[in-house]
Amino acid sequence: MVRRITILGSTGSVGCNTLDLIERHPDRFQVDTLAAGRNAALLAEQARRVGARFVALADPAGLAELRDALAGTEIEVAAGPQAVVTAAERDADWTMAAIVGAAGLAPTLAAVRRGGVVALANKEALVCAGDVFTAEAKAAGCTILPVDSEHNAIFQVFETKRRSAIERIILTASGGPFRDLTWPDMIAKTPEQAVAHPNWSMGVKISIDSATMMNKGLELIEAHHLFAMPEDRIEVLVHPQSIVHSLVAYVDGSVLAQLGTPDMRTPIAYALAWPDRMPAPSPRLDLAALGRLDFRAPDDARFPALELARAALRAGGDAPTVLNAANEEAVMAFIDHRIGFTDIASVVAETLSRVPSHPVDGLDSVFEADRRARSTARAVIAEGFTRPRVALGASHD
Repeated sequence: MVRRITILGSTGSVGCNTLDLIERHPDRFQVDTLAAGRNAALLAEQARRVGARFVALADPAGLAELRDALAGTEIEVAAGPQAVVTAAERDADWTMAAIVGAAGLAPTLAAVRRGGVVALANKEALVCAGDVFTAEAKAAGCTILPVDSEHNAIFQVFETKRRSAIERIILTASGGPFRDLTWPDMIAKTPEQAVAHPNWSMGVKISIDSATMMNKGLELIEAHHLFAMPEDRIEVLVHPQSIVHSLVAYVDGSVLAQLGTPDMRTPIAYALAWPDRMPAPSPRLDLAALGRLDFRAPDDARFPALELARAALRAGGDAPTVLNAANEEAVMAFIDHRIGFTDIASVVAETLSRVPSHPVDGLDSVFEADRRARSTARAVIAEGFTRPRVALGASHD
């Protein structure tokens, strides 16, 4: 049976990889809807290539360019934030939700409310509004499939029908480009150095989050909502090779792991074909050539972002939203050379201390928390951060 597909965020890396897999299997998938942010030229090219019926561009300024590029086709065209929500509401068997940031919240929620299968690659949906999304998914009968390699790995080895047998889940982290550096060495690191990830090819923001290990803190919060696992039963291990993507430990001492080369097409292919599997062009894993797999506990003193994320999750309410928004502002300030690398976590910690948490009862409350947090983080940055550079922890080594 051919699956009707919607891709929200089709021009980003996840969206492009999804289309790459779909085009290799035209007998299994039919793309109905594509939505993107502002890249009208690429969106139009994708729509022509796969025969989409509806395309939406979040930036209304690109509407004329999109219309011109699709002139002579029968593809319906729309633009603006509401058009992207409309795209998410269209009938589909399977939706890729890959619009990054707060802009992806409303369309992702619309897709969840429609039901079917939603492959989730938008971190903010669960970090900022996890309880809202999981409740809406349950009410709509929507199946949420994680696309992040770590959560996808857990999903593959998580025995849902035997939850009582699960002791803990273990997220692996590459540790980023600075994993072996001392704290003084990290202080002077530049944005250009922070984005040079040793294993993965990713965007600027997520690469910096990997360098601070905030990405693993956000993934910890996501894992809590995806797998209904308490914070104290979610472990993080630094695994430099990025071959073991995550693990699930059981009460009998068994530990099940999912392994593969660092290629996002593997988790995307799993989500696309679920509950079956499909061929993917990812490089095959050669353990003999690899020779060894290394693991170690993360150093919370050098990488305080992990403990900040745990503290926000324990605080509950909109604290994770505040964490995420403050981190985005701090990362932007680092990219602009307004703060140092080690100041990122300090700005987040100070913002969390200044913004009290409130209950989350819908997206409006999430957006309000996001606004408060960004305003506070900008004020912290503008004041010039004078507190010690270690946000948490006791060691500078």
